[in-house]
Amino acid sequence: MSSASPYRAAYWRMRIVSLLPAATEIVALLGATDHLVGITHECDYPDIVGSRARVTKSAIPETHNPSAIDAAVREHTEQGVALFTLDEKRIMALHPTVILTQALCDVCAVSETDVRALTAKIVPPPVVVTLKGDTLEGIYADIRAVADAVDMNDEADELLAGLRDRVKHVHETLKAAKAPRPRVALVEWTEPLYVAGHWGPEQITRAGGLDVLGVPGMHSSPVDMQALRASDPDIIIFAPCGYSLAAAVAEAKRCASLEAWSWMHGKQIWAMDANGLTSRPGPRVVDGIEAMASIFSPTLFSPVESHHAVNILR
Repeated sequence: MSSASPYRAAYWRMRIVSLLPAATEIVALLGATDHLVGITHECDYPDIVGSRARVTKSAIPETHNPSAIDAAVREHTEQGVALFTLDEKRIMALHPTVILTQALCDVCAVSETDVRALTAKIVPPPVVVTLKGDTLEGIYADIRAVADAVDMNDEADELLAGLRDRVKHVHETLKAAKAPRPRVALVEWTEPLYVAGHWGPEQITRAGGLDVLGVPGMHSSPVDMQALRASDPDIIIFAPCGYSLAAAVAEAKRCASLEAWSWMHGKQIWAMDANGLTSRPGPRVVDGIEAMASIFSPTLFSPVESHHAVNILR
């Protein structure tokens, strides 16, 4: 730890509440899980965090029916009802010194406004770190911001160097082989149909693909089925936001059985662990790049790990 850090004196009294699964993963990979006292209802990685207090609840129904989830989100939004709520009493009882939140998507996590309102009630007020990365570099910056707050800059140096080296290895392997770029569609939701934005298109590019519709750094966007078909992807990856691999496989198979998706016949159709590899703006987006590289250029990289992605036509 740097002796210049303003947090050094309080390091061993540090108590972290993470209100975002990606932030929880950052804390864990920095090696600070001993100081993690509160997490969200969605935090599930790594396993060690499972014993921490759960301090959020969701109003979204527990289902993998995409149209039902979309309807619930729209209804709550129209009524001005928060999709996620904080257990304020429990958070205050945890006496957090650092709270990690986000300002990227109110559909994915507790809003920063609600977090700020809560922290104003806590004495002494905790340090609030807001994650807002919407590109790979932005995610790296968020890792650095968390490390600054918890006085683990040396650990962040090591973590970031490793992530950058892994992405560089993929790039150099593709460059040396002059690998062709397959056309790729990353489906983030199916009813209504959305293609991934934010870091998703960049993941595809860095993995050696060409995103047919997504725009790097921009919000995920709704698309017409005809537009998706006309974009002529070679590979379609189903990674619905918040879905596990098993849920993504089930949804990809369901879609593949529908007439509206019959145009996919003869193309590569994959399901990917969205929670682990594409949805969360944390260190595992690099795992996602590596998994995509294995899909796009299977002769250049090791086979994609079965817990990361599945070719549903095999």
